[in-house]
This record gives sequence, structure tokens and C-alpha cells, in this order.
Amino acid sequence: MIRVIIVEDMPLLRSALVALLSLEADIEVVAEVGRGDDLISSAVAFEPDVIIIDIDIPGMDGLMLASVLHQRLPQCRSLILAGLSRPGELRRALEAHASGFLLKETSASRLADTIRCIAQGERVIDSDAAAEAIRSAGIPVTARELLVLRCAAEGATVTEIAARLFLSAGTVRNYLSASIRKSGARNRIDAIRIAREAGWI
Repeated sequence: MIRVIIVEDMPLLRSALVALLSLEADIEVVAEVGRGDDLISSAVAFEPDVIIIDIDIPGMDGLMLASVLHQRLPQCRSLILAGLSRPGELRRALEAHASGFLLKETSASRLADTIRCIAQGERVIDSDAAAEAIRSAGIPVTARELLVLRCAAEGATVTEIAARLFLSAGTVRNYLSASIRKSGARNRIDAIRIAREAGWI
């Protein structure tokens, strides 16, 4: 039996995913979570094989969650669900050690098959997202720098970012400075704007 946790903030979509996956004889949804910052405790308690994560989950975004999960629970595999295929997201998902990346328009049977593949150690990538990632290759900022920039874009202070990502405040400042320099921005706000327009965050 493949044990699954669903991380999705929209109750209707979360309930639909639970109902659809409950029809699969070899998949068991052991927990459902509505916020990213509630996931780690649930993952520790339920020890799932696969965690399905909405990329835009509040509390801690999906890509950050995948990265933290890889560090804290490396035996657990993550599947990112994205509403749109934005340039840079697939690359960031892979750098966060996500085992899968699907668009939400995928079919229920495709989702179930993906969960099975991921549980067996395979990596599954949506073909449209992969094609978009190839077209938009060449992001000058590293995954870690983008992660810090994304936190800053959410309004987090240097101290809050450091605590969230288990980094020192000095390291956070270095990452922010590097993202400003590499993106050709004038300051942090300009770097956030550039990154958003390019689809990096």
C-alpha cells in the first residue's frame, strides 16, 4: 500500500483528490494538510511514501517544502502539482529534489500512475512543463538564491528567512545580494520584480 499525504489549500480540490485516490486499491491517503507549515509534523507522524504538494500552498510554498522534506525526511518522495507551467518552476522543483512535477490539468489515472512510479523511485515530469523549461533555460540565479528571494517576495525579514530555511542571517544577506547582482537589479524590490516577470519565483 502506498501511503500518501495531500498538501492543498483549496478544500474542494483537496477533497476531490482524496476521493479520487481512495478509489485506487493500492493507494491510501493517510493525511491531508491545508498549509505548508503544517506538513512536516504530519509527515513525521504518518511516514508517507509520497507527498502531493500544491506549488502555491500558503505558509511555505511547495518548492520550499520539497527542499525541506528532502533534508528532514529523505525517504519520503514529493510530487509537485502546478496550476500553470511557468518558466523556471520545473528547474526549481528538480533542484529541490522533487520526484515528480505535474500540471493540475492532468487526469486522475495519470496522477495515480505517477504516484506509483514515484513510490518505486522513478522521476516523473509533465512533458509540457519539460518543454517549457527547455525553452526558458539560462536562469542566472541559483536555486538557493531564488528560494531566499521568494521568501523576501512574501514579505519575510532576513531573520525570518534564516529561521525558515535553517540558514544564518549573514548567508541570507549574501544570497539576496547575489540575486540582485546576477539579475541586474538595482535593489531587492527590483530583483523580485525581475524574477516574477521571468517566472523564476
